[in-house]
Amino acid sequence: MRDNSGSFNGYRGNPTYFRSISCVMSVKEMDALDTSSCESDPKQVLTSNECEPTNFRNNSHSVRILEELKSLRKNEVLCDIRFETDDGCTTFGHKNVLMAASQYFRAMFKSRKIGKTGNNTVNIRKLDSTVLQLLLDYIYTGEIIVTKENVQELLPAANLLQLDFVNGACIEFLQKQLVASNCLGIRAFADLQNCTELLSSCEAFIKNHFLEVVKSDDFLSLSSEDLVKIISCNDLAVPYEEKVLDCVMKWVKHDLDSRKDFLPELMEHVRLPLLKPEILFKISEEPLLKNSPKCKDYVYDAIQFNLQKSVQHFTIPKTIRCKRRQFGGSQKVILMFNPSDTSPKCYTEWYDPVTKLRENAPGLIECRKFAGIAAIKDQFVFAVGGVNGSSSKSVSMLDVSSQSPSWVPMVDMLVSRNRLGVGVLGDSIYAVGGRDGNSLLNSVEVFNVSIQKWQMVSIMSIERSSLGVGVFNNHLYAVGGFGGKLSLKSVEYYDPSLDTWTLVAEMSVCRTGVGVGVLDGLIYAIGGYAGSGKFLKSVEVYRPSDGVWSFVADMNLCRYRPGVAVLDGLLYVMGGESDVSIINDTVEMYNPNTNTWTIERLSRNKARIYGGVVVDRL
Repeated sequence: MRDNSGSFNGYRGNPTYFRSISCVMSVKEMDALDTSSCESDPKQVLTSNECEPTNFRNNSHSVRILEELKSLRKNEVLCDIRFETDDGCTTFGHKNVLMAASQYFRAMFKSRKIGKTGNNTVNIRKLDSTVLQLLLDYIYTGEIIVTKENVQELLPAANLLQLDFVNGACIEFLQKQLVASNCLGIRAFADLQNCTELLSSCEAFIKNHFLEVVKSDDFLSLSSEDLVKIISCNDLAVPYEEKVLDCVMKWVKHDLDSRKDFLPELMEHVRLPLLKPEILFKISEEPLLKNSPKCKDYVYDAIQFNLQKSVQHFTIPKTIRCKRRQFGGSQKVILMFNPSDTSPKCYTEWYDPVTKLRENAPGLIECRKFAGIAAIKDQFVFAVGGVNGSSSKSVSMLDVSSQSPSWVPMVDMLVSRNRLGVGVLGDSIYAVGGRDGNSLLNSVEVFNVSIQKWQMVSIMSIERSSLGVGVFNNHLYAVGGFGGKLSLKSVEYYDPSLDTWTLVAEMSVCRTGVGVGVLDGLIYAIGGYAGSGKFLKSVEVYRPSDGVWSFVADMNLCRYRPGVAVLDGLLYVMGGESDVSIINDTVEMYNPNTNTWTIERLSRNKARIYGGVVVDRL
C-alpha cells in the first residue's frame, strides 16, 4: 500500500527497493532458500515425534452442505431442473441432489434427456404443488412435518417419489391416530395405497377393539367382503359369540333389501355351536334365518352339537365353527397337580414359566395322586384312574378353552387302574399298564374319540406299574416301571398301525416312577427309583435313530414320580419324592443345548407336585 506521499509504507523515499533486492539475489538462490526453509522443520518434527496417521471427521460437514444447498435452491443458484404442477406453481432444484435422494428422480433424469436438449422443465401431474414442495424441502433438509391435513396426500406422494423415510413417517403418524371411529377408514386408505404395514396395524386394531368398532358409522358402510374378512378371524376379540351374531344382523338390517342375500355367506363365519342353547332356540325363530335354507341348516347343526356335547361332554371340534376364538392369542402354560387334605382333594394351578406366576385352576373333588395325566391338543386334560390311592376305572376331563372350565366325568375305562402310564397319539388317549388292586397289569386300552368308548389293544411284553410313557413318531414308548419284584430297565414301543409292541434297547439303570419327556426327537428317562433305597437324579436319553441310551447331566435333586412337561425347547421336571423328603416346591429346567439344569423354588404351597401338562390358556 502507498501512504499519502505516494511512497510504499516503510520504504519512503526508496521506490526501487524491491527491484534492487531481486538483482542482488538470483532466482536459483531464492529457490534454494525456499526449499530449505520448507523442508527442515517438518523433518525435525517427524523424526522427533513419530505417530500413526489420524483420521479427522467433521460431523457438521454434511449438515452445512445441506444448508448451503438449500440456500442455493432458495435463491435459484445453479438450479438445473424446474418442476411445474397442474395448479400452475413452479419450483426449482438441482438434479444431482434429487438423484442422490430418490430412485424416482434418478430414473427420470436418466431416461429423459433433460438439459441436453435445453429443456429443463418437468411437468408433474400426479402431485399438487404443496406436497411436492414439502417433499423437495425434505430432500434438502432431512425434515418433514406430517399433519392430519396432509398425511393422506403425503403418503402416496412419498411412495411415488420413493422416499422411504417419509413413507415410514406417515405410517407411524397414522398408526398413532388409530381409534375405533377411524380405523376402518384408515384401513381402506391403506388397502388403496397397498401399504401392507399400515393395513396390518389397522386389522390388528379392529380385531382387538371389535366391540367398539361396530358402533362406528363406518362399520355400517362396510362391504360384505370386508365384513367377512373381519368376522372370520380366529382371534377376534369378542367375549361371547353372540356379539358376532348381533353385529352381522345389525349390518344386514341397516340396508335389508340389498343385503339380505349376503346373510348365508356371513352366517357361515358366525360360530353358532358356541352359543348357549337358549340363545340358539331363540334365534331359530328369527324370520331372516328361518326363511334362508342355508342359515336354517347352520342353526340346526349348532343345536345338534350342543345336544351331543351335553351328553358326551368331550367332543373334539371337527370344524373351525365349533372352536372358540382365541382373541389375544393363546399362551402355553403348565397345568400342575397337587394333592390336598381338604376338598377339593386335588387342586391344580396354571404355572407360566416365563412370568413365574401361578394362579388357581379348577380342582378335582377326588384325589388323583396315582392317576395318569395327559392332554389332547393342549386343550382337553385327562386324569385317568388312580382315585384316592386306589385302582379305579373313572376318568375326568377338563376343557381349558371353556368359558367356565370345570372337571367333568368321562366314559369309564374297561379295567381299574392305579399307578398307570398315559400317552396321547393324535386324538386318542392310551391307558398303559398299572395296578388293579394287588395285580400288576400289562394290558393297554385306548379311548376312541369317534365312538366315545374305550377299547383294548395288544398287551405289553411284561407287566408294568409306575412306568413312564412317551410319544415319538406316532409310537407309544413304555419306559421302565415296577415288574413285581424289581424295578425295570426294559423299554418297548407300541405301533398303532400294526397293533404290536416291540422291545428296544434297555436303559442303563432300573427306574420305577420314572418321568419321561420327548424333546427334539429324543426320549428322556428322568429320575425314578432303582430299588434298595436308591432314589435317582440321573437322566438318560434314547435316540430312536440309532437305538442307543446315553447319560446326560444329573438333576440337582433326586425325584421319584415327578411331573414332566416340554415347553419352548426346555424340559420342565417338577415335584416328585426323594430319599430325603418330599419335593414340595421346586421345578428344574433342562436345556439340551448346554446340557445343564437350573432349579427354581415355588414358594406358594407345601403340597407335593405330582404331575404337569402343557396346555393352551386363552
